[in-house]
Amino acid sequence: MSENDPGLFRAEAVQHYTAAEARGDVLRLSPAWLQSVFWLLAAACVFVLAFVAWVPVSEYASGPVVVRFEGKREVPAPVSGTVASVEVRPRQRVVAGQVLARFVAMQELAELQRFDREFEQLLMRRMRDLGDESARQSLPPLRAQRDLARARLEAWTVRAPEAGVVTDVRIRRGQHLEQGDVVVAIAREDAPASVTALVPGSYRPLLAEGGLLRLELQGFSHAYQELEITEVGEELIGPQEVQRYLGPGLSESLTVQGAVVMVRAHPPSRYFQAGGHRFEYFDGMLGTADIRVRAEPILLLLVPGLRALLPQ
Repeated sequence: MSENDPGLFRAEAVQHYTAAEARGDVLRLSPAWLQSVFWLLAAACVFVLAFVAWVPVSEYASGPVVVRFEGKREVPAPVSGTVASVEVRPRQRVVAGQVLARFVAMQELAELQRFDREFEQLLMRRMRDLGDESARQSLPPLRAQRDLARARLEAWTVRAPEAGVVTDVRIRRGQHLEQGDVVVAIAREDAPASVTALVPGSYRPLLAEGGLLRLELQGFSHAYQELEITEVGEELIGPQEVQRYLGPGLSESLTVQGAVVMVRAHPPSRYFQAGGHRFEYFDGMLGTADIRVRAEPILLLLVPGLRALLPQ
């Protein structure tokens, strides 16, 4: 190297390097907290793996629910005709034989009134003259005709078949009904409420009595009720069977798709709690049911192939 050639390094740098007694260490740019973050992330990964491997996720069978009262009886119209009067109102207590409604029966009423007048006249004639054999012999057949006219008029009257509480009145005055149409519904005063859930039929093998049914009624969001399952249907039924079970009053409000199985539960009383208040069940109330059928770890849901490695 010539004196005029400065070389690759400055003279001052070469002099400092040759004169230095201690060597410098490798330059470290990572901050001190980076190692703590590494171990924190490692612990988090271990926790997540343990979580997905051991924490189960529940699967629920869900479906619509209808509330019915056991022992409820729908009283049909005995004849086709026009409603003349409605003698009861909802929630009214009735006794067996009490008149619920009457149909217009002008001809039958006029015929009964005519026989009543004839019978009274003949009876007065007989009482005025006890020796009147014609009046005496005419009384029995006239009484029979009067009883027959009364029976014909009675056919146009709807009476309570048993004692209970009127839960529903489905007619109004002046309405025309066909024979067999529902007039009113009556239930025993102490009749228990029953909850019927319609869940997909594919869950039938996983359902059993004694399980829990979580009920949420329409209009009472998040007011869940835990009920014990008391009955599970043995057969799957289709939409038409469901409509027949619900009847004409509810079949249009609750529809199902495909085959379903009926699951029943019984509330402990005729009342339920929601929002700190007590409410009464009413026949025909609708809601949603959720029934827990199984639980699996999250890992099996993410990697279904692992099920083949587990013991059966």
